[in-house]
Amino acid sequence: MIGTVISKNGKEIRLTAERWSMEKVTDILDSIPYLLKMPSKRLWVDYDDEADVLYISFRKPQQANDSVMEDDIIYHYHDQELVGLTILHAKGKA
Repeated sequence: MIGTVISKNGKEIRLTAERWSMEKVTDILDSIPYLLKMPSKRLWVDYDDEADVLYISFRKPQQANDSVMEDDIIYHYHDQELVGLTILHAKGKA
């Protein structure tokens, strides 16, 4: 155990190595403005660590009927609507 913190509702929370650090949570919170600008209110994210590929879908199933690749990013479209992204070499883009 690393320590404890008190939650907003007064409960004690034990911090362990398995729990996310506040730094990781802050990174997620920093991404909120970008998430709110996404073309969809829902999104699905998958990451393939071995291939270093990040998959983002704006609808399930995507049913893409066209794709365009630019700078290691594949844009997936259904007609004119962007329905997903495939980001190659994702760690290098972070």
